[in-house]
Amino acid sequence: MYFVAAVLAVLSGLFYAAGQHQVGSLGTTMCEYGGLFCESPYLVLVGAGLAVAWAALVSVR
Repeated sequence: MYFVAAVLAVLSGLFYAAGQHQVGSLGTTMCEYGGLFCESPYLVLVGAGLAVAWAALVSVR
C-alpha cells in the first residue's frame, strides 16, 4: 500500500506540472483526460495521504 501512496504522490506532482504547462504535449493529454486533477492536484495528494494512513493502520503489529 505504501507503493500505491508513492505512485499517487508522483502522479500529483505530474498533474501539478501539467496544469502549469511544464510537461509539454504529455501535459496536454493528461489535462484533456484528467482536467479536474490538473486544476486541483491536491486531490491526488489527499488520496496518497489516505493510502499511507490505511497502510499504517493495516500494518500495525
